[in-house]
Parts: sequence; structure tokens; C-alpha cells
Amino acid sequence: MNMTGDAIKGRPTLTRFCRKGAEEERLAEKVSAPSASPPLCGKSVQPQRLLICIALSLLLVAPYAPAASIRASSDPVKDERPIKPEDKDHWAFKPLQTAPGKTGIDDLAEHSSSPADPATLIRRLTFDLTGLPPSPHEVAAFSKACIQHPESSIEQLADRLLASPRYGEHWAQWWLDLARYADTDGFEYDAERNRAWQYRDWVIDALNRDMPFDAFVQHQIAGDLMGDETATGFLFSCPDMPDLNNQNERRHVLLNDIATTVGAVGLGLTVGCAQCHDHPYDPISQADFYRLRAFFDNTVLTKNSKPLGPAVRIFTEGIPASTVFVRGDFKRPGPGIQPAIPRVFGATPPQADRTALAQWLASKNNPLFLRAMANRLWQQHFGNPLAAIPGDLGHQGEAPANPGLLDWLAAELPRQNWSLKRLHKVIVMSQTYQQKSSTPTRLTGEMLRDAMLSVSGQLNLKTGGPGVKLPIPKEISSTLIKSQAEATKDVSEHTRRSIYAFARRNLRHPLFELFDRPDAQISCARRNASTTAPQALMLLNSDFAHSIAAKIATQLNEQYGSNAADLITAATLRCLSRQPTPQEIEIGQKFLQKQTALTSGFREALADYCLALLNSNEFVYVD
Repeated sequence: MNMTGDAIKGRPTLTRFCRKGAEEERLAEKVSAPSASPPLCGKSVQPQRLLICIALSLLLVAPYAPAASIRASSDPVKDERPIKPEDKDHWAFKPLQTAPGKTGIDDLAEHSSSPADPATLIRRLTFDLTGLPPSPHEVAAFSKACIQHPESSIEQLADRLLASPRYGEHWAQWWLDLARYADTDGFEYDAERNRAWQYRDWVIDALNRDMPFDAFVQHQIAGDLMGDETATGFLFSCPDMPDLNNQNERRHVLLNDIATTVGAVGLGLTVGCAQCHDHPYDPISQADFYRLRAFFDNTVLTKNSKPLGPAVRIFTEGIPASTVFVRGDFKRPGPGIQPAIPRVFGATPPQADRTALAQWLASKNNPLFLRAMANRLWQQHFGNPLAAIPGDLGHQGEAPANPGLLDWLAAELPRQNWSLKRLHKVIVMSQTYQQKSSTPTRLTGEMLRDAMLSVSGQLNLKTGGPGVKLPIPKEISSTLIKSQAEATKDVSEHTRRSIYAFARRNLRHPLFELFDRPDAQISCARRNASTTAPQALMLLNSDFAHSIAAKIATQLNEQYGSNAADLITAATLRCLSRQPTPQEIEIGQKFLQKQTALTSGFREALADYCLALLNSNEFVYVD
């Protein structure tokens, strides 16, 4: 299981990640029988050590929330607890609050630092909105324009970046993380899904067209009912095991995943915790979970060894009745239920279908949806969300440090006619965004690879189509079956943007793996941002990094000859988007002189200098 940022920052409770079927039932029985103390890790434990373990566990859990028993029933509908007024009193469930006299981000957020310099600002803006670095020419032109007309220059830059096709390619990865998108099934065989890429391309195109965000989300839940079936690839982006012996179990797991993901992405809640028992913290019952799942019951009818399609298909015959499953066990169907939204959010209209669910979910009247999306958007721009756990705004999450700002931003999305691009612009035009940063943000693995290809002039900007299978190092490919190790034959495809790289669940590209790309097993609202030794070793020693450095050195050498000062200036502009300081030029000149004596020639020494720039914190992080 990939431990996303939410998992690591989440609460250490037994129900954080629910197991399915009989395993969950055994867990529920153990929790309901506190006198039982099974051995840990299959070994007997001395009483003293057991007491120490219990004490440490209490220390971990106590600061966050009181213990809650897991409530699993043999009749989850009959035993369903009623919704009480206090259940709706949680901060995230309340209507959006307005702050009197506060009219924007700068009124609500801290912006005490001085403004960032033009070179820093254009690099920040260009990476934020397109995922790529600015060119030296763009940096020079922007810096010059900012001298006379700083505000209009920034606005023109933002407009240009938002209009670029590169915008949708970059921001699509944010959404694909949430959608747990991949080009393969996962599990043992990790079979390829030949048309999964069509959903990826739909997301890119929708973002570039600035499709209203409420419609963007609604179409992914009910696009087939709205004349846009490709969008519903969102529902079927989950892991799958087509050859599972019991197809009823396969259907059960798929539907549970769909309901869990819709709740996690659309509401920012861990509704999946209620598939086996009532949610122990949030007012989501087990029956609520299966009522939500019932909206999708007629979309999944599995056949042995037949993979998931790229879009939803409605079945009218052979669909089992919608029921609650006792203890989450697919072999124990319980009372029948009708599709409905979780009761804590109000009544469901009669005969509601997926269209009604989609329209309720992505609505200006759904404050939880608005808060969840605004929180994630802020996180992408500033590195940290306003509410610390973007995948859980429920009782086990954390309230925002600045609730007024979160609610203002949430309300701003429908005020901007659901335009993500307009909301991006509101954020980047604020003084809060444009101030000097105290917390640099590390590039993702995809951004890092794309930046390296871009500064070396090799980035292929071809758009769309099937995923490109990138070359894999021999030490990894030798452990795979031949079909999984094959790279795309057209070598020019290997330098396309990372969003178009073939996304295999069971094997991520080493660069993406090391820089915390999620494994697409579950929806990921926040990636890790680890710092490890293998990351440095990859950037310093990999064939890819050396080829990029050599390419930059060759180009600069042909353009500037052996003038060390000019070469250092040009390399710094390319890689770091700024002019070098006099001290950096002096150090660089000494390095080139010494390194030339240690290598086969000046160009190789220059390549080593470029490699050092690519390994610098300033290249890997954005201020």
C-alpha cells in the first residue's frame, strides 16, 4: 500500500484503512471483545512488554480523538443510529462562513514578507501553472517589463500561462492522483488497459478548455447520462483483478472502491471506513455507505477475465438487488436499500439517479465539496493545505488554521462561474502568493523529469494518445517479463511530457518512484515529499541525468565556445532561471579549470558542472 501524505499525517487508529470481508469481520470482533489480547506478529509477548506497547499506543492516539468502538451489526439498517443535531455541528459540515469586511486573500492571509524578485516570481508562476521552467528569454523579458509595469506584467504572464496547452497537462496530474488513474489493472498480472489513456486525455482537454468545475466533476460521475461517457473513466480507474475466481467478490470490491473514491474526492471524507461497520467518528453509517454505492450498482456487471471498459455502461438485466452487506462480506447480503446521499447531508429526492447524485455533489450548496476542492487547490499553489489532511475533513481530520480564508476561497469558486483558471488567477495575483517564500516546494518526479528535458531542449511537446513506455534500467527490466520491460520503439516518444508516460501500477518509473509518485491503488489527495539518499544518487549517477547534463554542455559549448564566464551564466539561466552571482562565476571557473584536468576534456568538465546545477536544491525546489 502506498502511504500517501494523508496516511502518514492521519490518525493512528485501527479504522484508518479498512480491510474487507472476513478479515474486517475478525477485526471488528476483536475490538468488540477487549478482553482478548492476541500475540503480536505471531509471537508471544511478555506482560511487561505488552503493557509498554499499550502505553505507547495510548500516547499516540490520546492527543487526537477519544477512542470509539467499531459498531458492526447483523442488520445495519434496523440498527442504524438516527442523525442528531450535533452530528451536523462539525466545522466542515456547516454552511460557508463570511468574514465581515474581508474581501480577498490578502485581507485574510498573512503576507508580511517583501515581494519576490521578478526572476523568482516567473519561475514560481511558470512551474505552478504549467509544471515547466521558464526559458532564459522569458525570464529576461519579464524582468525588464516588471521594472516599469510590475502588476500588469504579472497579470499578462498569468494569462499567457493559463492559456497554454501546458496548463492542462500539468494540472491533470493533480486530478489523476485523486482519480487513482493508471494504464494497468494492478494485482498479480497487472494487465494493460488499452484505452485508459482516453480518460487521461479527456481530463487534460477539459482543464485546458476551462470546463466549469462543477460540470467537470459531475461528468465524471454521470457523464454517460450527460452525453460524455469518456469522463466516467474516473469511476473505473480503480485497481481490478479480472481473473478472480469469484466474480461476485470482484464486483463487490469494485463497487466499494467506486463509492469510497467518490466520497473521498467529492466530499473529502473517509466514507470507505463504513463499508464494514458504522464509521466510528463521522456520522456515516454502514447503510449510508451502501446507499451511496447503490447509485453505481447498475454500472458493474463483471465477466470472468473481461477487463474494465474505459467508460461506464448501464446494465438493465442481471443486476443484483441493492443491499447492505453484513460486516462488508459479499457472501452476506442484508436488507435492501435505495440509492441515497448520506443522511447527515439531508434528504434525497425520490427516484434519484447518478445525475442527481452528481448535481448534488458538485453544487454551490454543498459546502463540504467546496471546502475540499478549495483546500486542495491552495495546497497545490502553496505546498501546504489550509486544513492539514486534505483527504479527511471529518472528525479525524484537522480544522483549518485559517477557516475564514478557506471559506472565502471555497465561496469564490462558484462566484468565478466555476472557472478554475479564474480562481488560479485570483490566487497568483494576490500579494500573499507573490511574497518571498519561506517554505520552498520540491518538484514532483514528473515535474523534475520534464524540467530536465526542457532545459536541455529535448522536451517533445506532442499531445495526447496512448501512454509512452519509457526505457527502464537493466537492473529492473531484467526482473520483469518481456512485455512489461519493453519500451516504445519510437525513440522520439521517450522525451514526451511525463503526463503521457505509461502508468503501470506495479512498477513506477524509478525517478517517479523515488520522488513519491503514488501507486494509484487508492485516491491520493496529498503526495509525500520525502528526502532520501537514493534521490540524490539517482540525480547524480543515473544515465538519464548524465545524458541531460551532456546535452546542455554540448549546446552551450557550441554557442559560447570555451568562455567560462559566459558558459556559467548561460547554464545558470537555463537551470535556475536567474543570473549567477560574481562569487558563483568565480567558483564555477575554478571548478571547470580543475575538472578539465581530471576528465577527458573541457566539454566533459562542463557537463559535470551542468550536472552539479541539476543536483542543486535550487533546481529541485521552487521558492
